[in-house]
Amino acid sequence: MSHAGAESTLSTFTASDGDNLAVQDWYLPEGLPQRGVALVVHGLGEHAGRYDAFAHVLNGWGYAVRSYDQYGHGESDGLRGGLPHPNRLLDDMADLVESTRVRNPGKPLVLVGHSMGGLVAASFVARTLHAVDALVLSSPLLAMRLNAAQRLMMSVVPRIAPNLTVPNGLNPQFLSHDPRVVQSYLNDPRVHDRISGRLARFLEEEGSLVRSRAASWNVPTLLMYAGDDRLVDPRGSELFAASAPPRFVTARRFDGMYHEIFNEREAQPVYACLRQWLDARF
Repeated sequence: MSHAGAESTLSTFTASDGDNLAVQDWYLPEGLPQRGVALVVHGLGEHAGRYDAFAHVLNGWGYAVRSYDQYGHGESDGLRGGLPHPNRLLDDMADLVESTRVRNPGKPLVLVGHSMGGLVAASFVARTLHAVDALVLSSPLLAMRLNAAQRLMMSVVPRIAPNLTVPNGLNPQFLSHDPRVVQSYLNDPRVHDRISGRLARFLEEEGSLVRSRAASWNVPTLLMYAGDDRLVDPRGSELFAASAPPRFVTARRFDGMYHEIFNEREAQPVYACLRQWLDARF
């Protein structure tokens, strides 16, 4: 284990299949009572370290924070953008949720997922009863933007070359209106732009599954998404919110914002929305 900063540590977690995943923990300042723990799941091509500022805000609210580099991302094992089998990301999440529970006995566990991480988190919650106490989704990838050629490729490539990776097509200029966020992303050696046919198919199929389970959703969920998202189709979030019971799902659209709503230049309303929702529950 090595220190990643004044208030965080880096470690290696061995998943149930033997793969090593890089984990980062942000602990509470000494003397601050712990209200709960947040397990943060990053998006396609990025890594846990990009959530340092977010983690420190949650620390200030009384939440310990844990995040990890998903398979094929950051410092974790695996082909960049690859997926050895459809359940890999869900199995890893199950391992980390269980481990986080053990490390924080009796504390509420809030699962926070952004973009692809939001889809994986939502899929995990849809399949696993009572695994977490609450779910927070940030611009989740509940629907993909695909043209006819991309759909044709997705139907063919996973069958003949499932591990072949290609550029994921994400334009970093549309991550945030803050040019510092974009430049930091472009300069980050732990960021990659790859995606395999198998991973792409997983993302499309799981998005459909999550939307189909919306009407029976029974986990307290805060869904926050960007109104001007150019990287993820916001219609996926809108369809999910329209079908989900308001008793369990609170949806908030942030008009004019790009994909990374917590990294926008005017992110205060986003953080305020999250804090109000958490304060009402824990």
